[in-house]
Amino acid sequence: MSRLTRISAPEGVAPATAYTHVVMGTGRFIAVSGQLALDEDGELVGEGDAAAQARQVFENLRRCLAAAGATFDDVVKLTYFVTDMAHLPAVRAARDAFLDSDRLPASSAVQVASLVAPEFLMEIEAFAVVGE
Repeated sequence: MSRLTRISAPEGVAPATAYTHVVMGTGRFIAVSGQLALDEDGELVGEGDAAAQARQVFENLRRCLAAAGATFDDVVKLTYFVTDMAHLPAVRAARDAFLDSDRLPASSAVQVASLVAPEFLMEIEAFAVVGE
C-alpha cells in the first residue's frame, strides 16, 4: 500500500488544471529549497528560454530528491515561482516529463516581480514524504 494518498477535486472544490488538491502521507518529510536553472558549474541554462530553464530546474529537483533518498513519486507539493504566467506551459511540460500524470502532487503557482537575479525566469521548490 502506498504511503501517499491523493484526493483530487473533493466535493465542492472545482479543479483548475492538472494537479492533486490534497496529498496525505506518513513518513520522513523532505523540503527541497527553490531550484534555479543552474548547471553543475553554477552557470545559467537557457537564458531567456522558459522551456530550457524549466527542464534544468526539474533536473536539479530530481538530483536534490535523490540525494535525500526520494524520487518525484514521493513529492507531495510543488510551488512554482514564475516571473511571467506565460512561462507556466513550459513549466508544466517539464513537470510532465519528470512526473507521472496519474500521481501529480499538490501545487501552487505564483507570479513574482523578480527572483534572485533578472535572468532567472522561475524557481521551483518541492516537498516530499518517504518511508514509514
